[in-house]
Order: sequence, then structure tokens, then C-alpha cells
Amino acid sequence: MFEIQQQNPERYRQQTRRSTLIIALGFVALAMLLSTAAVMLFGQPGGDNFRWNMSGVVLALVLTVAVVRRVMWTKPWMAAAVYGWRLKRSLMRITNVMHHVKAGVAVHDLDAMHLLRFYHLGLTQMHQLDANSSALSEAVAEIDRHRERMQSMGMDIDQPALDSNWITAVKKISAVRS
Repeated sequence: MFEIQQQNPERYRQQTRRSTLIIALGFVALAMLLSTAAVMLFGQPGGDNFRWNMSGVVLALVLTVAVVRRVMWTKPWMAAAVYGWRLKRSLMRITNVMHHVKAGVAVHDLDAMHLLRFYHLGLTQMHQLDANSSALSEAVAEIDRHRERMQSMGMDIDQPALDSNWITAVKKISAVRS
């Protein structure tokens, strides 16, 4: 379960830039080292060593992904990037079933209403964290309409947590209606 947490957008961007720079520099250093080693071990002097260079870069990419996921992921300096990744991943899960969500909202299905509200709150935060106010301004009218609809139905508009059961329920209800 993912829960939206308060984040300072300026601090978030600063931390994600730092973690991205650390990972990128590590990848570049590893790619150069592995490419050089591959050419020295398997290449031919004056020959075409592109495949050895490329294999070093690909191996560096695989190792970088593994190190990020296995070692760096839990480090405090990665917390902002991990949070952003989890937020965007949660929003994508909803985007993938948005046609079911919108169909459920149209018939006032409570799970769909909760899902759409969480989606709007998460989308708002994502745009604020990424300093993308123009994309956010395009969604404000829809966000306001949905919030007002929930309030008129007496529903709680505070939906900071994504419940995976909502997604399952919305897909089932939509399948039954089809």
C-alpha cells in the first residue's frame, strides 16, 4: 500500500538531482572501466572493438540497476527518489485501469470514487514536486468537480492511501457491467 506523504518540492528536487547525479556518475565510471577492460581482454589492437565497448556499457547498465535496487534503494539519500518512483508507479497502476475507474465514477461506485480521488491527490503532488504547474492547471477543473461530487455524497475527500483492493473491485464491477 502506498501513502501520500507531505514533501517540500524544493527539497525533493534537490535530493532527486543529487541521487540522480550519484547514480549517473557511478554508471559512467563503471561503463568506462568495464568497456576498457573488455577491449583490453578480448579486443584487437587497431581492430573494430565496438562490440566489446558496447558489452561493457550494457554490463555496466545491468550492474548499476542491480546496485541501485539492492544497495542504494534503502539509503536515506535515495528516499526522495524512491518516494517519487513509488508515487508515479501508484498513479500508473490507476492510469492502466482509468477506463474502469471513470465508468465506476459515472455510476457512483464508491471504490471508483476513492480511486479517482487518490489519483487526483497523487497527480497534484507529482506535478508540484516536479514543478509542472501548467499540467496541473489543466486538471484543476476535473479535480474540483470530483471533490465536490464526493462532498455532496457525504464521502471523505481525504484519500492519502492507495488501497489495492479498490483497483481489484473496480475491475470486477466493470467486467460485470460489460
